Amino acid sequence: MPDRFLQLPPMGKYIGHKPSTIRAQSTYRSGQPIVGTYYFYWYDVNTGEHFIDPDGTDALTDHPANPRGYSYRSPEWHRREMEDILRAGIDFILPVYWGNPADRQRGKGLYWSFEGLEALVKAQEQMLTAKRRPPKIGMFYDTSTLQWNADHYHADLTTREGQEWFYVSIRDFFSMVPPKLWAMVDYRPLLFLYAAAFAKDYNQQAIDFVYTQFEKDFGCRPYIVREASWNRVRTDSVYAWGGALNPQILDVAAIGPGYDHSAVPGRQPLVRDREGDKFFERSWEQILRMNPKRRPFIVMVETWNELHEGTDICPSREYGDQYVRLNARYADMFRRGVQLRPQGAYANVQEVSILLERRPVERGIRLHSDPNGDGLMEPAEAGGVSAWRTLPNRHGVMRYAYFDVDDSFAFDEGTPLQIEVEIWDGEGTFTIEYDSTDPAGSVREGAFKPAQSFTLSNTGRWRTFRVSLNDARFANRTNGADFRLASAQEMLIRRATVRKERR
Repeated sequence: MPDRFLQLPPMGKYIGHKPSTIRAQSTYRSGQPIVGTYYFYWYDVNTGEHFIDPDGTDALTDHPANPRGYSYRSPEWHRREMEDILRAGIDFILPVYWGNPADRQRGKGLYWSFEGLEALVKAQEQMLTAKRRPPKIGMFYDTSTLQWNADHYHADLTTREGQEWFYVSIRDFFSMVPPKLWAMVDYRPLLFLYAAAFAKDYNQQAIDFVYTQFEKDFGCRPYIVREASWNRVRTDSVYAWGGALNPQILDVAAIGPGYDHSAVPGRQPLVRDREGDKFFERSWEQILRMNPKRRPFIVMVETWNELHEGTDICPSREYGDQYVRLNARYADMFRRGVQLRPQGAYANVQEVSILLERRPVERGIRLHSDPNGDGLMEPAEAGGVSAWRTLPNRHGVMRYAYFDVDDSFAFDEGTPLQIEVEIWDGEGTFTIEYDSTDPAGSVREGAFKPAQSFTLSNTGRWRTFRVSLNDARFANRTNGADFRLASAQEMLIRRATVRKERR
């Protein structure tokens, strides 16, 4: 049915703008360093929503420092959060929005998303009246509503009907927020898309439909930042979810303080230790060590207050306001264009290496093994000597070995380098992939560029393989490392060396 969802009236009144109305608002400029965060507003301490699980147990891993009035229905609570967000040096928020065409009526399961957004806008308008400039508002489209909603409708974004569902969810959000509050880049409101997996199917036409319809309704085109899983479409920019586990640095940088969803029922244990606050510090400093001309101009902190998963930096019972103060310091340095210089023992050497004994001997290269990632390895032996071998990957068929080069040796410089690895010559092939300066070199803006593939000869002895790189970036973007070995078969690895080459 044509216009099945488009015929629904907008949820708000802020629609039908002329381009001149949008151009009269304040905007960020492309390339201007800005910091945002994800704002979860589904909590209500009065009703227990997202505070108490259905079985009556505590739903939160971390807890608000001040739970009084902690409710998405309360403009006073939103205003309190906005003040803390400003103290944290954050320029804009992305409310995590679950509104959709099936939940637009009061009493529906996700109606809180509309009700809470209305209270947020009221809080920000109160701040403006009080001569207080609030953080700007963009949209985080929680795309899980493409599948999970009151009508059990599963949106196929290759169809006109599915494209309307997709767009109307976006239209309703922006119709509830006045343009004076929008977070915009070059007069285009920020729209972040969560994972593509919730769409039954999708194509470029779905994205183009949003661009076209939005311009008709709002007098401008949105600035769409897609999650990396939307790999079959083009948008203005791209980010990767998961910065709370490891920094994800694409067009947009995503970082967080750590992760712990132990309070969430039915999930397997997954903890990224905060290490006090050292993990968050290292994540910020990784960005600040990057060349200001090349590093992302948007940093997203993941998250402000996702208390279930323990990714919060808001004032909390567990951490006080230490992350508010910490983020403010680093955000200020980021906006000022400060570049930190890597410090370490390998700044003036010609090569670094790792020898994979049972206890690896690290001389400027670290084995980067994340127990929750795809690079599982364990000690082994071959040809009478110690080594490490790759283990099956729970996330796919390929096995990986990740290596992180000390930043004081090479970091975000494009220095010509040679990688040398010593491999047990068994069966199959393997590829060396690396973090490059070539944004077109591979997926994720060159973070996994293939250098060369090698075929093993099954000689049953150790062999050495080398490859030269002219565009090595080595900014820790290869899932937190600088290069990896990839193979569908088990790999036994004895040694890895990286040396500088003359230009």
